[in-house]
Amino acid sequence: MPEFKEFTFPSSTGNNTVYARKCIPDGVPRGIVQIAHGISEHIGRYEEFMEFLASNGFIAVGNDHLGHGKTVTDPADKGFFSEKDGWTHAVDDMDKLHDIMCEEYPGLPYINFGHSMGSFLTRTYLIRYPDKPDLAILCGTGHQAKAAVRAGLAFASATVNVQGARKTGEMLNSVAFGSYNKGYDNVRTPYDWISSDPEAVDTYIADPDCGGIATVGLFRDMMSGIDFITERDNIAKMNKELPVLFISGWADPVGENGKGVKRAYKAFCEAGMKYVHIKLYPGDRHELLHEKNKDEVMNDILDWINKKLDLQ
Repeated sequence: MPEFKEFTFPSSTGNNTVYARKCIPDGVPRGIVQIAHGISEHIGRYEEFMEFLASNGFIAVGNDHLGHGKTVTDPADKGFFSEKDGWTHAVDDMDKLHDIMCEEYPGLPYINFGHSMGSFLTRTYLIRYPDKPDLAILCGTGHQAKAAVRAGLAFASATVNVQGARKTGEMLNSVAFGSYNKGYDNVRTPYDWISSDPEAVDTYIADPDCGGIATVGLFRDMMSGIDFITERDNIAKMNKELPVLFISGWADPVGENGKGVKRAYKAFCEAGMKYVHIKLYPGDRHELLHEKNKDEVMNDILDWINKKLDLQ
């Protein structure tokens, strides 16, 4: 049976301790899959996916980002990255975890998987550390218009200047997520947009480490990260030989019902990325790993990884 282990490591902030979790397969591992979770959730929500990967020979690992899950030891830090350079610190923490895993398990293929905000962090990672991943999977991502990104960043930055970075961002939260339920019939909760499975939505709502409203500082940091990854010159810095898989639900508002995902795919192709693939799932919403067809999604991910590793 796969075995879970917990561990911690110092954050790049110099002030925080990052919580991490890994699932180790029986026998000789075939590779490592590092997971970057989304905003207002935590790595514990990926337990089923991690067990699935481990049962198929892959070490699965991930950390709770700054301000999330068990990395939070002070309630004042919930939903908060850092007073400055928060996005950089979150990405550098991912790199620290990468190096820890590579030191413990040298020579294994390394796959980065990012969901939602974690997909934006992973896309930043692919730009800043282009030679480290062997494969990348971007789940529930988007690609906003530059003008909208810049406007959002300016608004978030101005709010930080007035209210302070640790202020809870109710207005920013409403702007960012308030419209996400509009495309669905018979809306039951504020979080129906995350999954078409009511049970998955209820589990999310019942989790004390999910939901909630992030700080204005985190919104500023995330908008700065999205601005960075949508810059054409930055996209061009990625490893052109890196195979990348985009997966999303057709009914995912974060990806604008597929439109934003297709823009991201096109931007990668135009940057000269040679092996970019995309798959959109009809009827699925934001969290593919908590959808009714999650088994199909996980098997598609595994099949893609296996095929690409066989080519390398």
